[in-house]
Amino acid sequence: MDYINFISSTHIDILKEVGNIGAGHSATSLSKLLEKKIDMNVPDVKIVSFNDLMEWVGGPDVVIASVFLRIEGDIPGSLFFVLSIEQAERFIKQLIGDDQFSLKEPPYNELGLSAFQELGNILTGSYLSSLSDLTDLTIYPSVPALTIDMFGAVISHGLIELSHAGDFAIIIDTAIKEEDQLEKDSVKGHFFLLPDPDSFKKLFDALGVTDEE
Repeated sequence: MDYINFISSTHIDILKEVGNIGAGHSATSLSKLLEKKIDMNVPDVKIVSFNDLMEWVGGPDVVIASVFLRIEGDIPGSLFFVLSIEQAERFIKQLIGDDQFSLKEPPYNELGLSAFQELGNILTGSYLSSLSDLTDLTIYPSVPALTIDMFGAVISHGLIELSHAGDFAIIIDTAIKEEDQLEKDSVKGHFFLLPDPDSFKKLFDALGVTDEE
């Protein structure tokens, strides 16, 4: 079934609301971690094919910072939280208070990497919790793994069980900023949710999408 053509704007809105609920939970956790008010929102959600996903980030050779985990339970799949190197550096500098932190080349500052992984833990955990609450599906994550590499290499780790033909990804844009920052200064990242083939139907059934609609 071609979900890209099938799902309606209503279902995109539902996925966006899931993201915003998760963003709200994440902002609360980050505010406690950083001891400052953090705002998060989800400006856009889209569903793209695997091939379009590669091009959407600028091609497989673009280097990114990513936290990856496997989703287990009722809808197995893969979840990535991805930032460009520049955006990751900006946010890690805020997290650890080190203006000299760089991801341009290894070895990387271990404190900075730990801070980024904790960010990924908070964001992915909050999103999956919100998705589980809305759908009444059992969803639990594996231990997240931090990777700094070319996007093609990173995403391939989440596709071991998938055939590239006809597979789709849900992209959830995320904007993170301190309360007094301008919107243009927010850190912009992305969730890539790649359900395993059978999971796509279970997810959209749980969201109210059926083959007969």
